[in-house]
Amino acid sequence: MRHQTATSGINPAGSSRALRLDPLSLPVRFDAHDVRADGGVRQIELHRERVVLRRVLHGMRMAINVRISDFHGVALRGIGDAQTLVLVHRDPSLTVPLCTSSDNEEIATAWQMWSEILSLPQLPKEKAREPAARRRRHNAIRARRPKFLVRRRAGNLLNPANMHQGEREIIARN
Repeated sequence: MRHQTATSGINPAGSSRALRLDPLSLPVRFDAHDVRADGGVRQIELHRERVVLRRVLHGMRMAINVRISDFHGVALRGIGDAQTLVLVHRDPSLTVPLCTSSDNEEIATAWQMWSEILSLPQLPKEKAREPAARRRRHNAIRARRPKFLVRRRAGNLLNPANMHQGEREIIARN
């Protein structure tokens, strides 16, 4: 048995084929192109209820778990002859490619199947490319007391200690 490497010229089975995932065989794990990741590749695990994106960024490994309901829908993006079916997220770096093909009939069938299986709408081309407005951040921790103040006991400032001046102290002795 020969050892198959990138320099030997022997490609593993399916390496020359375009990206084509089967929506009926979920969960599925595959590699996708990522410009910002180290090595230019990220691993994607696609389940019916969630997507897990794994990549290495500047030597730090990260895994991002995103619910399917957080995605806007399934969209068709065309680049020349080949068209790509993608799972569109508000953050473009979390968008997931599903299928690439130059056959319009095959893309239309896959678009319908992915939309039904993931229960997401089919987005038109102009909707898929529209950038989302930046959300205002609501920080839940901002209103809390700082950590060093939590250790201290808060004083009772409304009831100051009683101060008696100009009085004689009476001490009872037996």
